[in-house]
Amino acid sequence: MTDLTPTPTTDNHPRIFADFETLGDALDYAARGQKGFNFHDARATLVRVYPFSELREDALAAAHRLIAFGVTPGDRVALIADTEPQFCALFFGAIYAGALPVPLPLPTSFGGKESYVDQIGVQLDSCDPCILLFPDEITELASAAGESRDIPVFGWDKFAERDAPEGELPKAKGSDIAYLQYSSGSTRFPHGVAVTHTALLHNLGSHAHGMLIDGNDRCVSWLPFYHDMGLVGCFLSMVANQVSTDYLKTADFARRPLSWLDLISRNKGTSCSFSPTFGYEICARRIGSQSNVKERFDLSRWRLAGNGADMIRPDVMQRFTDAFAPAGFDAKAFLPSYGLAEATLAVTLMPPGEGMEVELVEETDLSGDEPAGGNRPKRYRAIVNCGKPVRDTLLEIREEDGSVLPEKTVGKVWMQSPSVMECYYRDPEATAACLVDGWLDTGDMGYLSDGYLYVVGRAKDMIIINGKNHWPQDIEWAVEQLPGFKAGDIAAFAITTPGGEETPAVLVQCRTSDEIERLRLRDEIREKVRSITGMNCVIELVPPRTLPRTSSGKLSRAKARNLYLSGDIQPYAIAA
Repeated sequence: MTDLTPTPTTDNHPRIFADFETLGDALDYAARGQKGFNFHDARATLVRVYPFSELREDALAAAHRLIAFGVTPGDRVALIADTEPQFCALFFGAIYAGALPVPLPLPTSFGGKESYVDQIGVQLDSCDPCILLFPDEITELASAAGESRDIPVFGWDKFAERDAPEGELPKAKGSDIAYLQYSSGSTRFPHGVAVTHTALLHNLGSHAHGMLIDGNDRCVSWLPFYHDMGLVGCFLSMVANQVSTDYLKTADFARRPLSWLDLISRNKGTSCSFSPTFGYEICARRIGSQSNVKERFDLSRWRLAGNGADMIRPDVMQRFTDAFAPAGFDAKAFLPSYGLAEATLAVTLMPPGEGMEVELVEETDLSGDEPAGGNRPKRYRAIVNCGKPVRDTLLEIREEDGSVLPEKTVGKVWMQSPSVMECYYRDPEATAACLVDGWLDTGDMGYLSDGYLYVVGRAKDMIIINGKNHWPQDIEWAVEQLPGFKAGDIAAFAITTPGGEETPAVLVQCRTSDEIERLRLRDEIREKVRSITGMNCVIELVPPRTLPRTSSGKLSRAKARNLYLSGDIQPYAIAA
């Protein structure tokens, strides 16, 4: 396709930083200007220009089409999320219809058809949608998932052929739920985060102010729309704050990661682009020792190189800086952040221009354990400064009993903000467990220093690999399905490999003494975990009664991890 002109970085339409009652109002305003979205193929070639004005027209038509189908205010509309104009229009169509859009992941994230259908099926059970809409090219998989729950299913293009009779649209209020976000990645314990229009727009305005967005800024993103950083930070924020955006599909980034940097290089304004650590790592690895970095890329106008969604690894960021400094990349552009879907998105941001700051902390200080005895050497971890709270956000570091801890002391991160979720959808017990007196228990561990937050780990044992969350319970449950294993026999947690990559490790109590049988079991466990999660894991068989337990008899994954890393848990030796 030729003669495509991308939407402009600047126009004469006065900017409003997300100061609207509802998300629909935000799109109504953005559509009066010339800015919008620009979709690119795997080679970073522009294939579709989508101004906010056109998005609004398509969204209104989608709203009328949904209402004609029978969708009413408060209904859930499940959307398989791909980086396409159709998803954007259907998402806002659900908003205009007063329904709750529910973005769900593409099948590329899972181990196979049955695993994907099971995963989506559990989330569909949780949100109970009245319709499931998806890219037409995955009709077989998505139809199987919807039909297994007796949910009407339509490909995007097929649904667009339905009549869209005009009529009066419902008027939303700021206190209404805007959308549901499934953030846990859990196949057994899905948590649909319910966010109101007021909370969403407060957060969108907060991180725009925190990043000092100005008239020269343009966003570049490959992040998936089913992830909170992709959905909220690089899609909804762009509408609410009127920022033109250039998109790559996530799958295309995975195949050609340097296309991301090609897009940034072409931007004649200043670029704002976010990625988990692994995105920077892939680019640094792919460029390797190529000598054409300076000729191919111009990263001198990359103003904000955001980093979030998983633990930030300073060694990776340094490798990226070393690789792309010849192309003008300035390490001061790094903008570490901390956020979570339960807070809509942003909780803390590093002030622009301060770059990345790191503190070395002794590991026993991080875990709360007593210092190691004997002659065991001290081990330090580099902890990245994740910045200061965004506007109207309060942070406290608390002990398990709820008492507030002083600075430089590791504890649970609690927060209070107008951006905090309304609830976990249809799950009052889980809601009450993390929302207490207006404060949110983030489930993460960290400490405060001079007003900055340092995040050191995940209190809830979450495993995050390449920016994707995995509950250890899911991995453990996969092994429990095999004959001869039961709950309590398995502990799953994340470890760092000698190469510096984070990977899941699974310790499994094994009762057989036959080495051939152990080898067979290990391979069977590995394949079972891969089929459920789509991941390769380190599988270690350990003797019975090895895995540690709390005083109440529950499995202690954190202690199992510490004992394994220290060598106090010795797995069976199994020949390859």
